[in-house]
This record gives sequence, C-alpha cells and structure tokens, in this order.
Amino acid sequence: MPSIFSSLGLTTAHDSIQCGNSPSGRELVFLVDGLGADVLSAYASIAPSLSAMALHGTVTTSFPSTTATSLATLTTGEMPGAHGMLGYTVQVPRSGGRILNTLKWDERVDPVIWQPVPTLFERATAAGITTTHVAAKRYENTGFTRAVFRGANYKGANIPADLISETVAALEKSPSFVYLYVNDLDSAGHSDGVGSDKWLAALTSIDELVKNLMQKLPRGTRMWLTADHGMINASEKIVLGRDNELLTDVALIAGEPRMRHLYLSSDSDNAEKEVIARWESALGSKVTMHTRASAITAGLFGPHVSLDAAERAGDVIAIAQADVVLLDPDRADKEGAMIGHHGGDSVIESSVPLLVHCTN
Repeated sequence: MPSIFSSLGLTTAHDSIQCGNSPSGRELVFLVDGLGADVLSAYASIAPSLSAMALHGTVTTSFPSTTATSLATLTTGEMPGAHGMLGYTVQVPRSGGRILNTLKWDERVDPVIWQPVPTLFERATAAGITTTHVAAKRYENTGFTRAVFRGANYKGANIPADLISETVAALEKSPSFVYLYVNDLDSAGHSDGVGSDKWLAALTSIDELVKNLMQKLPRGTRMWLTADHGMINASEKIVLGRDNELLTDVALIAGEPRMRHLYLSSDSDNAEKEVIARWESALGSKVTMHTRASAITAGLFGPHVSLDAAERAGDVIAIAQADVVLLDPDRADKEGAMIGHHGGDSVIESSVPLLVHCTN
C-alpha cells in the first residue's frame, strides 16, 4: 500500500513494488481474506476472472500469518514489531492476565495507543487524497477498525451490489484510493475447509464480484487484489494439557492454533528453557519454539521491535508445523471444530498473490 499511495502522489511513501504512477489517480485494493497464492493455480477454473488478472507478484505476509497482524502491516506499511499487532489474541501487559482479542477488541484498550503508527489513510487524507474503506457494516466502529483503518471514510455494505456501488462512487474523484474487503472465503475455510463445497461456492461468488466490479469501475481505475494469509486444512489436533504436560509452568495461552503465545507463571530464563525442552521432547518436528528474545533476534516481527510490542509477545512462542494445530483446552471444542487454519510460518499460510487489472 505505500507503493500504491506513492503512485497517487503521497511523497512520504516509497514505491517498493515498481507500480509507477497511477494511470488516472484512481486506485483500488481489494483484500480477499484467506486467498492464498496456491489457490490461483489449484482452482483456476473456478475463478476465471481472478485468473485473468495479471500477477504482479507473490507477497510474503508478516508473521504471524493472521488477519489482525497482516492488515495492520498493510495499512501502516510497518512490520508487527513497530505497529504492535502481534497476533489474533495477546496478553495485555500489566492487566492481571487479561487477553485482548484484536478482532473483537476490548473497550478498556485505547486503539490509538495500542497501535500508534499513523495509518497510510491518515497520511493520504492529510495530503488531499480521498480515502475510503468499503466493508461489512458490522466492522465500522470496532476497536480494530479504529486501530488500523483510521483516517479512511468508512462505507458499510453487506451485499455484493452495495459493495460495488460504494466502491464505484468512492472512485469518482481523483486522486482517490479505496480499500475493499470481504471475508467469505476465510469464513468458509475455517468452518468447512479449503476445497470444500462451501469454500468453492465462496470463491465462485468472489470471482463473480470481481467480474461485475471490473465492468463498473471508472475508466483508468487500477485494481490490485491481494490477501492477508493463506490457509491449511488441519489433520492433527493436539489439545494442550490434555494427556500431556505441555501446560506445566504456563499461566496463559494466546495466539491461535497455528501459533501460540505462551505466558509463563515464572519469568526466569530456566522456566523458558524448561518449557521449550518439554515441548520439543513431546512434539519434535511438529513445532518450532522460540523465547521472546530469540523471536525478536530472529526478526520474526520485523527488524525493529518497540518496547510495547515486545511486552505483548509470549514468554515462549510455539509455531505449529506441517498440518498440526495446538488447541487451547478451554476452547478445544470451538477451535477443534474448525478445519481450515492459519497463523503459522508455512509457505501456504504466508504466501499471497498480488494481482492487478486496469480498466479500459
């Protein structure tokens, strides 16, 4: 998005993907939640409109490969260590063990303090670029929206026809930028799995939306289509602490089944080492383990990690490998019922397409 805003004349943004100047001053980013790069080749016949778009490149998402983190990276142009959105759920430091669900939010947490980096929408609006966010009405006033989408003019729309009409109307002026979001594919993947009938129906509907949108966009509009993560179907489910000792010394569990933040009951280095040794002994290659310090040193959250961001990370971080999911025993029924998952560091989860089309 910094590159695309740069094409509209935002001088503080850098064009790192060589997209050049905007053809008509009208740019659209269509974010399809859960559309991994692997989908384009595997299901090309199901999505002819998507397949007809030019592939500008394949993008590697920030870590973890989950919506809250990826969208914050997209809309700020910064890595998670800077914007501080380190996962689906994380512990709120010095809160007595309260867990923040970053998509559902907690009104005791100020979104602007939690995510302090100015968004590209704020920067572009200040520079005279009309910016619009088109998505379902239910997202409009959420804490997550205020954290990572502030600065954009929100237009709520719940059906394809309204999503298209709001997008087209927002692109009448030049320079203008629209962010359009749908989550039907992600939702179907979680409930029924990638490749299921429900998932295929969602992909077909999104392809039809793309087709209809292309026919109605103002001439010269450049549409970029991308995603926040891919998705794998889980084949092995491990319930933490059930018939195993994996939660020994663990006070709180956060993250999600493919990537866990573990907050320990002791802050000693020995406790971290013991937990990691216990997990590696029990799970072997099914999991990759980090301490908070080693995760930061390895650059998992980007080259620079703020003090606030570091405090939110687990004392120990566990990343599931292959098709394994790590289930919270308190949420095992709900998490275990999901077939599709993301959040890990696999190629499928962290590779998303960047497609482009310019209307004639």
